[in-house]
Amino acid sequence: MSKTKEKIRGAEIFVRALKDEGVEYVFGYPGGAVLHIYDALFKQDDVTHILVRHEQGATHAADGYARSTGKPGVVLVTSGPGATNAVTGIATAHLDSIPLVVFTGQVATALIGNDAFQEVDAIGITRPCVKHNFLVKDVRDLAITIKKAFYIATTGRPGPVVVDIPKDVTADSCIYEYPKTVEMRSYRPVVKGHSGQIKKAVNVILGAKRPMLYTGGGVILGEASEELIELTRMLGYPITNTLMGLGAYPGTDRQFIGMLGMHGTYEANMAMHQCDVLVAIGARFDDRVTGDLEKFCPYATIIHIDVDPSSISKNVPVDIPIVGDVKHVLKDMNRYIKESDEKPDAGALADWWRQIQEWQGINCLRYDRKSTIIKPQYVIEKIYELTKGKAYITSDVGQHQMWAAQFYKFDQPRHWINSGGLGTMGFGLPAAMGVKLAHPDETVFCVSGEASLVMCIQELSTCKQYGLPIKIAILNNRYMGMVRQWQEFFYDRRYSHSYMEALPDFVKLAESFGHTGIRVEKTADVEGAIKQALAMDDKLVLLDFITDQTENVYPMVAAGKGHHEMHLSPERELA
Repeated sequence: MSKTKEKIRGAEIFVRALKDEGVEYVFGYPGGAVLHIYDALFKQDDVTHILVRHEQGATHAADGYARSTGKPGVVLVTSGPGATNAVTGIATAHLDSIPLVVFTGQVATALIGNDAFQEVDAIGITRPCVKHNFLVKDVRDLAITIKKAFYIATTGRPGPVVVDIPKDVTADSCIYEYPKTVEMRSYRPVVKGHSGQIKKAVNVILGAKRPMLYTGGGVILGEASEELIELTRMLGYPITNTLMGLGAYPGTDRQFIGMLGMHGTYEANMAMHQCDVLVAIGARFDDRVTGDLEKFCPYATIIHIDVDPSSISKNVPVDIPIVGDVKHVLKDMNRYIKESDEKPDAGALADWWRQIQEWQGINCLRYDRKSTIIKPQYVIEKIYELTKGKAYITSDVGQHQMWAAQFYKFDQPRHWINSGGLGTMGFGLPAAMGVKLAHPDETVFCVSGEASLVMCIQELSTCKQYGLPIKIAILNNRYMGMVRQWQEFFYDRRYSHSYMEALPDFVKLAESFGHTGIRVEKTADVEGAIKQALAMDDKLVLLDFITDQTENVYPMVAAGKGHHEMHLSPERELA
């Protein structure tokens, strides 16, 4: 236990606790309720504060840091609008199970409930979108509460935890004690899976004729990629990842048949629909994955491995549930498979792969490569080629996000950083800041749309202040692209408020913040522009690619449809 004999103020306790917790960066924005803390931050050099330009930017930057490192992201904002501005980022982290600890300032305890200046009920507001939250009313509870917050955020199914700290608590004093460990009687996440359930699952898996491995972000959060790769290659079975799971299994491996779901590959979705055994690993059966629940995997015995018992059978009834840490469960599963006398049916598996290869022959991601108008898919392919598939890619939300997921082949976990569950426009730029701070020597590309980027465009100022040379690729089709696509398909081309008629000159905008902007209007210039941006490794470069306005994301499973009811691109549509 870290302890001081002299009394210190709550603000110093806050900083000491972060240091003892190993916190590297705090992303924040000052205000009256947290000025004691900011004064304490000023007096030390152990914890680095990153000044963002909006509290939403702080949460997304901390989120990007957390997703790319596995460490918890830390946020500090003031009371009132500081706390409410952070809610979107908190909800983003909550839906994607990202460990954040968000500290919100609060008015003095005597004023709580009096509608004091810049007072909001941060606990009530954030309760639906956090893993847990705390209101600290006594300085003597501050250190242990911070310890609990980090413990809850990072164990079990990770998630954001909010700690609301009244201003007088940061001014009061007590002796500092910070425990090395903490136990909570009401919170004991399961780690080991039930051995009987795992053995039962192994028997079903080895007896499959048309098996499918369906893996999600839980594999990445659980640091279980190594175990997943061993399982998949040992079995020889096909594997698909969710949007959040990309990189958990190498995207260039022959057994990987692409992302599944609303904009997944034809082969992945058809294999899901036709499989007889489905092994769901660290995935939550999201509606963008399942489509019509009545038509989801109609022939399959379903095995579900998840650390969160509340996720089991929540959306889809499963036959063999296994609650436990994915890494531990997969280790046990791999051991049982090695020890088993039964082996996969080689003949049935060969037939299954022949069927999958037939579906792959549809070439569902084909697009017009001869177009003189820039195709967004081509931009992503060139970024992949020129970064050798090793860049960290953040994205905003929309068509560009789907194209990045489809055409950048992620071979490693924690390199694909995007808002999946909440679908938060404005996420990409601040998330890229957090990634770049965590990995200063790596290439970080933010793939965005012209509508998404402007939502947190002020963070270009943060990038300038801290010298963060990220690269931004705007796939600029002068529309809110995914909104326009849905309006084309389902609203008889009534493009209601989806056209951006007052877009800025993004090159001049980047330059106004002190960065470099490059506008690219021809397909022939795409490769050269990306090379130019990568060569400027000490500068933030914004690439404004003027892309085809009419391009849509295919394949597409429309709302209310099943996996096998995909729309392919017009030239690939099946009879």
